[in-house]
Amino acid sequence: MRFAAALAALFAIGLSAPAAAQTYVYEVMVEEWVETTSSRFVSPALAEAESHAVAAYGPFRVLGNGRAALVGVTDFHSPRQFAAMLAAYPGIDTLEFVECPGTYDDRANLALGRMIRVAGIAAVVPEGGSVRSGAVELFLAGAERSISDGAEFAVHAWLDDRGMGAHDYAADSPEHAKYLAYYREMGMAADEAARFYAMTNSVPFEDALWLTGEEMRDWVGLERPVPAQQELPRLAYLDLEAGLN
Repeated sequence: MRFAAALAALFAIGLSAPAAAQTYVYEVMVEEWVETTSSRFVSPALAEAESHAVAAYGPFRVLGNGRAALVGVTDFHSPRQFAAMLAAYPGIDTLEFVECPGTYDDRANLALGRMIRVAGIAAVVPEGGSVRSGAVELFLAGAERSISDGAEFAVHAWLDDRGMGAHDYAADSPEHAKYLAYYREMGMAADEAARFYAMTNSVPFEDALWLTGEEMRDWVGLERPVPAQQELPRLAYLDLEAGLN
């Protein structure tokens, strides 16, 4: 297990974030970035999701029209909350990743990802959506996936509750195997899973590798979303041939 939920000692580390991002505080052994500024910033995407929500189940918001949104950290309770949401709103077929800092419980997070895949739910990251740390695994679970240009992602190496990181374990250890197996379940070939997993572990636990929407599309083999086609005005033509006869 990556995290010690009961760990009381926390320390703050300034992360290298893209220019458009805010300053984040990292909590040791907790896969979450907490946004902190002198005046708290709320992204337009998050504000819209909260204002349109018709029901809340932990970090999930029901938006109506078959849509739900993820707007917070997942934890031990999230699989149960997700199941309760689908039981109450069985028509949900799309999950929007709006403000997704990560997870407090990695085992529950991977279980939640498998539930998303079994339910056949599409994963969408809208403009302004932020998917970080363990939330990336949840995005991969989408039966169909879509990433807007204005989305952002962040990954980093993991650390377990003994203070050991990904690079402290042998390559063939069960600790690595569970992630590789998960990526394979989510549709990656073995070599693709290995490359993606290596990329997520390419920066230390205390740091973050930030990816644009376009960069993450390249990693997961997605095409750029096609903008909705605007219907062109229909032109009426005068039948001149009839008038000339």
